[in-house]
Amino acid sequence: MTMTGETPHFDEMLRADGSVRDPYDEFCAWYSAQDAGRLRIKSRDAENFFRRTGITFAVYGEEEASERLIPFDIVPRIISGREWARLSRGIEQRVRAINAFLYDIYHRQEILRAGRIPIELIAKNDAYLPQMIGMDPPGGIYTHIIGVDIVRTGPDQFYVLEDNARTPSGVSYMLENRETMLHMFPELFRKNRVREVSDYPRKLRRSLAASAPRACNGAPEIAVLTPGIHNSAYFEHSFLADQMGAELVEGHDLRVIDGRVAMRTTQGYRAIDVLYRRVDDDYLDPLTFRPESALGVPGIMDVYRAGGITIANAPGTGISDDKALYSYMPEIIEFYTGEKAILENVPTWRCSEADSLAYVLEHLAELVVKEVHGSGGYGMLVGPAANRKELAAFRAKLKARPANYIAQPTLSLSTVPIMTRQGLAPRHVDLRPFVLVSPKGIDITPGGLTRVALKKGSLVVNSSQGGGTKDSWVLDE
Repeated sequence: MTMTGETPHFDEMLRADGSVRDPYDEFCAWYSAQDAGRLRIKSRDAENFFRRTGITFAVYGEEEASERLIPFDIVPRIISGREWARLSRGIEQRVRAINAFLYDIYHRQEILRAGRIPIELIAKNDAYLPQMIGMDPPGGIYTHIIGVDIVRTGPDQFYVLEDNARTPSGVSYMLENRETMLHMFPELFRKNRVREVSDYPRKLRRSLAASAPRACNGAPEIAVLTPGIHNSAYFEHSFLADQMGAELVEGHDLRVIDGRVAMRTTQGYRAIDVLYRRVDDDYLDPLTFRPESALGVPGIMDVYRAGGITIANAPGTGISDDKALYSYMPEIIEFYTGEKAILENVPTWRCSEADSLAYVLEHLAELVVKEVHGSGGYGMLVGPAANRKELAAFRAKLKARPANYIAQPTLSLSTVPIMTRQGLAPRHVDLRPFVLVSPKGIDITPGGLTRVALKKGSLVVNSSQGGGTKDSWVLDE
């Protein structure tokens, strides 16, 4: 089997000699028997399905086309059961360490006392919330939902690119991708034993319910807090609320009554036990954080401190998203688990350090540079793809605010085929598995969201920067 535009990168479907790797055997046999015209029609059908369903995201900073469809490619990304078993072990280890770290830095701060990470990385970090010091979240869980971004560079080489512990997004696209593939190609799922992902909303509700606070009496009342229809991920907020059978609320729907956070209903106000919030910390409570915020609930932090509500994810978890802190994750994992990290970090230069900054400035054209609090592909530089003007502008930013950036080598990311007019062509991908954490345990959704750089040669997979998505299969072997 061949593809157009083969590259020297590790391809997850084909070996260097053109033979098919084991996880793709059934798919490639099916694909070879398909009419190319039929597949192009099916690809257009998928786009129309997404358009009818309203699966869009908002692009900030653009006056036109502020709502876009996320491009979907019909060629699945397939992971063997053996590969997934190793990934799962590494993800679970990492998630346990992140929760232990968050508890520690808001309590005894043993990791700082031991000198394993610099005190200033916590004390001077905007994402660290002094209001959470000494707070015990219900069930001891800080990160109820985590997205771990993973990249691959070889048959057994997987790296964690970043952790998303604040308000990870994208799970609705994972679910709709699978629904679309099941609808268009049911025969593929008869030929392949693909592990299920459609039970994610049920598992999410069960996990959130298990994290209910001590004030809960009876079946937990769960709600999803959204900033509103203008938020880039509003489709996902409404989708998950609907799929869980939970109420979708905005800040103006909520108020504190008799020491509980209650939502407005047609029968009056009803107390909420678990609030899955998709609002950033700064806007959560105008009495505690930004006083001008109209997105949150005045007094919710007082209710939280008193054990009257579970907030998922807990306030203050965003510090574990910090990309400068990311560079210490191997030490954090070993400190709290007593084990070496199963999944490696990408080597990282902290530009706050003089020697690292000098190296980054000298090799800027070879590196990827990111803001420590950046997300969505914004505020980053991909050195090999940048022109001289872009490099000069970023060099000035680095010199002005070095502590705001980290740098990493440009990895040779693995490729997975996409459908093009000329046939299959390799494109770079990453993977975001979604993890649910409750006092009852950790549940990792098999696969997750595969994001793909649709432009030839591009390494940027973010949808806001022109990337698309794929259905991710984990084979049940």
